[in-house]
Amino acid sequence: MICLRAALPFACSPLRLNYPASSRAAAAFRVAAMSSSYSPAVATPIEHIVLIKVRPEAAASGAAAAMVSSLQALSTAVPGLSYIHVGPVLRLRSPAAEALGPTHILHSRYATKPDLAAYAVHPAHVAAVQGHVLPNALDTTAIDWVNAARAPSPVSPGSAVRLTLAKVKEGVEVPQLVEKVAAATAAAGEAKGAKVSFGENFSPARAKGFQFGMVAVFDSLEELDAVEGDRKVEEAKAAIRPLLDEVLVLDFVVGPASAEAPAPANL
Repeated sequence: MICLRAALPFACSPLRLNYPASSRAAAAFRVAAMSSSYSPAVATPIEHIVLIKVRPEAAASGAAAAMVSSLQALSTAVPGLSYIHVGPVLRLRSPAAEALGPTHILHSRYATKPDLAAYAVHPAHVAAVQGHVLPNALDTTAIDWVNAARAPSPVSPGSAVRLTLAKVKEGVEVPQLVEKVAAATAAAGEAKGAKVSFGENFSPARAKGFQFGMVAVFDSLEELDAVEGDRKVEEAKAAIRPLLDEVLVLDFVVGPASAEAPAPANL
């Protein structure tokens, strides 16, 4: 099912899920968000996203939390890993996201493709995947891209991130979409403080047909929510909509290293 309103990661109406809506609840969620390792000054061009749908029994038993901890620990174990955040999905914001049903997300960054390749085969990563991800995941989806945005999108504690994955319509080339997104985001400017990274997926094997990825990083969940209905964003969205087929949109929050994980998306 197509979500045309999700043409940009900062331009889709939310689904009605049971998540905090008030500023007080949003702040509480950020305090409870899962740990990450930050490299805000590093303009890393390689993005690696993995969406994980954990088994309900894994969430109930604590196995999902152990999975998150094992993956987060890679921040100090794998050379060339510039940034990693592992934690629960906050909100599913498109029909495609709801259909896929991810409960957790891994977002990591690398300076080069060889760094990403080295991470994939590193013994610590392999051990975390075999020991924690595979036994506890019902499904995984992965996508990688080289950042085509002109400016970096640093992530810091408390950041709220909107992820968009897209499939293009028949006859549309992905580089055409990347060019159009570049023009549209430049025209929109830094909508409500968003910093973006986007590009063409170069790892199709586990991407379920998604050809394009984009993250929009906001300083807070309140800033992300405030972008809804922004005129410039709506204009950028309208410029990109004709190129898109299926779009997956979700939000997650990056939190301090000392915090506990909140409950994942209730699916």
